[in-house]
Amino acid sequence: MVQRQTLNARFDYIDRRITGWMAKNGVTLLRISVGIVFFWFGVLKFVPGLSPADELATRTISALTFGIVRPEISRPVLASWECLIGLGLITGLFMRATLLLLFVQMMGTITPLVLFPHETWTVFPIVPTLEGQYILKNMVLITAAIVIGATVRGGKLVDDPALLKNQKQ
Repeated sequence: MVQRQTLNARFDYIDRRITGWMAKNGVTLLRISVGIVFFWFGVLKFVPGLSPADELATRTISALTFGIVRPEISRPVLASWECLIGLGLITGLFMRATLLLLFVQMMGTITPLVLFPHETWTVFPIVPTLEGQYILKNMVLITAAIVIGATVRGGKLVDDPALLKNQKQ
């Protein structure tokens, strides 16, 4: 019985250390990793045809602007926009502006699901094509941005519920 209590205490100690580390570093690592994704995808868009989303993205921008913004303009603008979001997330600078750019960009990113359903759905709305899956994965990026945004005023993750009870009193 004593050995079991010792094992439980050791497990509890290790678990507290790990969850404490996650609470302390998780949002920062999330911010940096999402930033790397945006920066990487943005860099790919600087070279026509290198990004798998290139053609669909430029057609979407053209459709949203009623043909006014052509691919030769939208591609480098979108690439710069994504790189700027990535750099903002990686550095942690200008987070409110960075997140605003991210959310605006994400609104544009999901529009092909509606504008080009024949390219984004095999069976609407339950079987997305590869392009549709590429777009739908942005729900994870949007949710990550929401979590990151919850910390821009100094919020933190807390690994111990007792700390929250003490703050509410």
